[in-house]
Amino acid sequence: MEIIRLEHSNNYIFDKICEWNYNWWGIRNNNSFEEVKCNLEHCLCKERLPQTFVALIDGEPAGMYQLSMSEDLISRPDIYPWLINVYVDEKFRGRNVCRKLMNTVNENAKKANLTELFLYTKHIGLYEKFGWEFVEEIKTFKDDSPIERLYRLKIK
Repeated sequence: MEIIRLEHSNNYIFDKICEWNYNWWGIRNNNSFEEVKCNLEHCLCKERLPQTFVALIDGEPAGMYQLSMSEDLISRPDIYPWLINVYVDEKFRGRNVCRKLMNTVNENAKKANLTELFLYTKHIGLYEKFGWEFVEEIKTFKDDSPIERLYRLKIK
């Protein structure tokens, strides 16, 4: 398995992450596929955030995450930078893709000169395995998940 920073949008890897994100949050938020694609095209920065990282297994996209300065939770604009869009394709789940991705977060955040990262999730016990510290329960104002868990990772 290889973890790459995605820098170009004219390839099948980019097409696959657009599909994942559209099906995952685009439809739920009433975003068109074109809006999701435009958002992701602007998350391929080399020297600054946002940046997109993809796990490849035999050249096939298996999972992803992004580092972002922009708000990921509209109710908390005071919190940033974020780890967002952590996703593992269903057919690759159970193959340590998430572990491999999470093992690169600290290094990639350090390269981006970050001192901490935040994320929110409904998962309990997953991110603690990778050094994330639970901060508090947080209101998301989302119909399907109104309260989630806020985590912080101190970059070492």
